Amino acid sequence: MTHLLPPYLGVHETGGGSHLTETAVRKWVAQVEVSADHGPSGALKSDERDELRRLRRENMRLRMEREVLKKATAFFAKEST
Repeated sequence: MTHLLPPYLGVHETGGGSHLTETAVRKWVAQVEVSADHGPSGALKSDERDELRRLRRENMRLRMEREVLKKATAFFAKEST
């Protein structure tokens, strides 16, 4: 983490001038490291995280659509008998 910051500044001092919390700076630095392939193995890059979020939303929408179609099929099957 420290190689992204000037050697004379720690995480705490870095956020002070821009009103960032130490936690926000640490999360930002960790994400930059992951994006630069210096983070822990298996960690998602920003674009991968965005794609995962999009795919989860799409998956939820498709599940809801499937449930509506199942209910409609059951309704029309019952009505035709």
